[in-house]
Amino acid sequence: MNDNDTDEEKNDLKNQFVFNINKDLIIDPRHIHVRKLIAEGPYSLVYAGEYQSRHVAMKIIQPMKVSDVIFEHKVKFQREVMLQSKLNHENIVKLIGASVEPTMFLVTELMRGDTLQKHLLSTRPKPLDLKLCISFALDISRAMEYLHENGIIHRDLKPSNLLLTDDKKRVKVSDFGLAKEEITNEMTCEAGTYKWMAPEIFSKAALQIGMKKHYDHKVDVYSFSIVLWELLTNKAPFKGRDNMIVAYAAAANNERPSLENIPAELATLLKSCWSEDPALRPEFLEITKYLKDFLYSTWPAEMKAPEVMEIEDVENKKGEDYRGSGRVKKKSDKRAKKNKSSSLNFRTDSLVRPTAPRTSGVVQTRARTIIYSQTRLYPVPELVLLRSFETSASLLTLCDSLAQRGEINITCPRDFGTRRLCH
Repeated sequence: MNDNDTDEEKNDLKNQFVFNINKDLIIDPRHIHVRKLIAEGPYSLVYAGEYQSRHVAMKIIQPMKVSDVIFEHKVKFQREVMLQSKLNHENIVKLIGASVEPTMFLVTELMRGDTLQKHLLSTRPKPLDLKLCISFALDISRAMEYLHENGIIHRDLKPSNLLLTDDKKRVKVSDFGLAKEEITNEMTCEAGTYKWMAPEIFSKAALQIGMKKHYDHKVDVYSFSIVLWELLTNKAPFKGRDNMIVAYAAAANNERPSLENIPAELATLLKSCWSEDPALRPEFLEITKYLKDFLYSTWPAEMKAPEVMEIEDVENKKGEDYRGSGRVKKKSDKRAKKNKSSSLNFRTDSLVRPTAPRTSGVVQTRARTIIYSQTRLYPVPELVLLRSFETSASLLTLCDSLAQRGEINITCPRDFGTRRLCH
């Protein structure tokens, strides 16, 4: 560059951005059939379309000409593509591909159920069915648990970034434009939308002198609490108040939405999730378990029985004495597919071969009820050992060994002469 180059040309060169996106993700725009406009934002337009005989959503970055898009938006676009391409979860909108020339756009699976925000508005002021609220919250929590396990903070969790399936019974997390991989001491950029933004992003000091504050993945837990509150009340948080006033009220005055008419168990969860101290907020793993427990305990008859494990004691058909196997077997594949979730998970490497000789008699195992405890965050499947003639010494040895290792708890009810194993 010579001395005659203008300042404008120098700035243009400085602002040039070279995309570095995996070529396997690049889509030829000529293969996209654009249909109707379904959403519009300040920096993007979203169209329904078709790609390779599949219904898709096409998010076009504005302005249309890539050379007119500012440098920061190109960086944000590339980050969104690269982060979302790594994700594979049933509650996260799936990225199909992207294009950078002549227009920047993302292609994702099409969610026909609209945003959670529009769904809530369409039913307001009538509250949503409580069971559906918890189901939605579980979908969101599972997605966020997955993101955090992979070191990704969403940073903009809110109803407009949560999309519903066609039947409006499932929720998926979308819009990773502000998402970022969590790196210690580097999360200092203001991000998110004020009403759902964690107070540590706007601490008292930050509000007074304009400084930014370090934060971690717990900002997503705070945002989740506001979303959950909206689900339970079908009201807008901090309605009618200016964004900056809301941020100040949350950070400086520790102000939160009202918990009036919210079930006590869920009010407890909300208070924990929107705690002023991020360290006191639960992880999404804990939130998921808590919500599952609430769901099972409130509607036990409607929930599918969890998958259980049988402890099988192999019978000696020839009547000879031998050492029991104590091996573990699963229910049939058909039963396993029907009951996917399991709270009881015997670790096969922790099982010890018992050494006591086998006595006569057969011990059968079968699934029983699901029990609940306030000290647990999820339902506990119960195994009942039914005694037939004499109890197998080998199986009892196995149970005692597991109990000593802390793998199970054993109680012996007086009636029926049964042993109960609870993980």
